[in-house]
Amino acid sequence: MPTDRARELPTWLWPRAAYVHVPFCAHHCGYCDFAVAAGQEHLIDVYLEALAEELAGLGEPAPIRTLFLGGGTPTHLSPRQLKRLLSELARWLPLEADGSAPPEFSVESTPDSLDVEKVELLAAFGVNRISIGVQTFNARLLPALDRLHNADQIPVALETVRRRIPQLSLDLIFGVPGQSLDDWCADLEQAIAYGTDHLSTYGLTYEKGTPLWKQRQRGQVRPVDEETERAMYLRAMDQLTAAGFEHYEISNFAKPGGRCRHNEVYWANEAYWGFGVGAARYVMGRRELNTRNTQEYIRRVLSKETPTFQSEELPPEERARETFAVQLRRGDGIDREQFWRQTGFHLDALIGHKLAVYTAEGLLEDNGRRVRLTREGKCIADILTANLL
Repeated sequence: MPTDRARELPTWLWPRAAYVHVPFCAHHCGYCDFAVAAGQEHLIDVYLEALAEELAGLGEPAPIRTLFLGGGTPTHLSPRQLKRLLSELARWLPLEADGSAPPEFSVESTPDSLDVEKVELLAAFGVNRISIGVQTFNARLLPALDRLHNADQIPVALETVRRRIPQLSLDLIFGVPGQSLDDWCADLEQAIAYGTDHLSTYGLTYEKGTPLWKQRQRGQVRPVDEETERAMYLRAMDQLTAAGFEHYEISNFAKPGGRCRHNEVYWANEAYWGFGVGAARYVMGRRELNTRNTQEYIRRVLSKETPTFQSEELPPEERARETFAVQLRRGDGIDREQFWRQTGFHLDALIGHKLAVYTAEGLLEDNGRRVRLTREGKCIADILTANLL
C-alpha cells in the first residue's frame, strides 16, 4: 500500500511505530526468556545484513513517530556495528513529529555496555530516550539476578547518558530472592535520587525453562512470599507517586512528559512494525511473529524467505476483547467512545454485567465514560482481566 494512502488509515490499522530487535548480549541472565544470543558476536555483522534485507522489504521508507531498539542489548554492538544499524534505521524508518510532539527514539541498554563514544553516536542519530536495565542498585542482590554489571557501574552509565540524551528510563525488579521490603524501598529511593524521568517496576517471574526456573524447581532459590511481593508493589505506587511520578500503566511510572509513547501504542492495541529475530508486528489487523532462532532468522532472510513463523488475524469480537485486556492496564483505563470507534463494539454490550460486579467489589472504577483499575484492582490485574474476559 502506498505510504500516502496508508497514512490516512487510523493508528490501530497502519503503524506509526516500529520495534527493531537486536538479540546480542554479553551474557544471558538466568530469568530472561527473550530471544537473545549470548556469546555469538561472530554473527553480528551477518545479522545486520539480514536485518537490512528485512527492512528493505518495506519497498519504500515508512515514516514513524516512535522507534524502539530493543534486545538483547543493542549497545553490546561495537560503535562501527551500531552506526551501520542506525544508518539502516534512518533510511527505512524515518522519524517524524506527531503534531506538536517530537518523535521518540528509544534504545535499551545495560550499565556495562554504555560508554561515551556509543552515547555520542546514539545522540547523533536522534536517539532521545535510553532505557537502562539496572534491575537493582543493591550489590548483594545483583548476583541473584545473574547480572553482569556491578553496582559501581550504574552511576557512571547514568551520568554518561544524562550528558547527551534528554530522557532516561530505568528498569527495576522486585521480588528478588533474598530481597526485603527495605531493600526494595532503598532501590526506589536511589532511582528517584538519580532524577530519572521514567521507571519500570517488574515483579520477578520464573519463566518455564529458564535457569532461574530450574533453580527454583531444585529448591536452590526461594521466591519472595506473595504478601511481601504485594507490599513491594504497593510501596512502589506510594513512594513514586509521592515523588511526582504518574502511575500510567500497571508496571510503569513517569514524570510529567516522561511517558514511553512507543509502549503506549502496545497498550492501546494499535498497529506497529516489528523487525528482527523474535519480533512481532501488528499491521492491518494481522499479527505476525518472526522466528526466535537467530541463525534461522539469518538463513531465512538471506535466502529470500520470510522470517515469519506465526500469523493470525483475530475475528472482530476476539480483537475487541484483546483490546480491552491491554487497555485496562493503563492508568487512564478504557474510554468507552474510543473503544467503540476502534473495535466496533460497545464495552457494556461486551462485558457490562461483569463490570458492574467488579466495580461493586472495589476493583474497578467506572464514571460512565471510563473504566479503570482501582489500587486494589492493579494488584490482581492479570487475574481480574482473565475473569472479565
